[in-house]
Amino acid sequence: MDQLLSVKIGCLVALLVLTLVCGLIPARVKWFQKNSTEGLHHLILCLISSFAAGIFLGACLLHVVAEYLTNISDELSYINYPMGLLILSLGFFFVLCIERVVLHFCNHPQNPPQNGIQMSNVQCSSEVSIYPDKDDKNVFPVPTHLQSEDPHSHVHHATYSHSSFRSLILFCSLSIHSIFEGLAIGLQTSFSTALEIAIAVLIHKGIIVFSLSLKLVNSMTQPAWLLTYIVFFSLMSPVGLAIGIGVTMAKTTVISLVQAVLEGISSGTFVYVTFLEILPQELNSDEKPLLKVLFIAIGFTIMAVIAIWA
Repeated sequence: MDQLLSVKIGCLVALLVLTLVCGLIPARVKWFQKNSTEGLHHLILCLISSFAAGIFLGACLLHVVAEYLTNISDELSYINYPMGLLILSLGFFFVLCIERVVLHFCNHPQNPPQNGIQMSNVQCSSEVSIYPDKDDKNVFPVPTHLQSEDPHSHVHHATYSHSSFRSLILFCSLSIHSIFEGLAIGLQTSFSTALEIAIAVLIHKGIIVFSLSLKLVNSMTQPAWLLTYIVFFSLMSPVGLAIGIGVTMAKTTVISLVQAVLEGISSGTFVYVTFLEILPQELNSDEKPLLKVLFIAIGFTIMAVIAIWA
């Protein structure tokens, strides 16, 4: 077995193990779960979440979007039009439309008014826990038909609906990007280049999967689904790397163009989730806003440093 193939196979195994370990830490360690936390513990988790938001911001702008724009400009250099940004925008609007349709049908009225109570805010679930204040622990689950008396009661369910759906979209876009990362390693023909990219991807992947797992935990994803997400995500880069090893080194123009277009759609979904879900969730809180901005900046800085080699 030559050195190049050894590096690729070693990276394949390392990516699988590292992604599983880093992804399962927030998922299995209760310390990272925000439920019923308070005081210093709650503040630390909020700052970790803000750090993860900075990681996603840096990954979005300096890695996913930057790599895509470079690839699409090489493939469509003969077109005098910003096709790269147009394809990215299509991915953005695709997720926007899907989300609006899903939430519309999820929150669609199911029952007519009863006893003079307007039922337009009836939710899909039969029971929702309402927590008006994070320090108020004496609040019990309220039946849905009683929640409709409060004009703001639907906000909590809508928030969780948005968060869960956008977390799923984030998972899908990162999974697609992970396949292309593995593919980039698998298609290398130089030992030194393959090793450099492999090291950068390993560092990048460990941070990203930890942040993704933390995001899924904070979005109240069911443990079984959370474990499924992490295992599935862990397989994406090794799958891409295996494909890269198995295919010919001389890629056709059509394959390169299709890959670039898929990267653009994935980048658009990543932009959508980063700027409409992750950052607003962190910045709309009144708890230590300047400190949270600092940790977002720290996370972004780390991804900026990794971009030097990645």
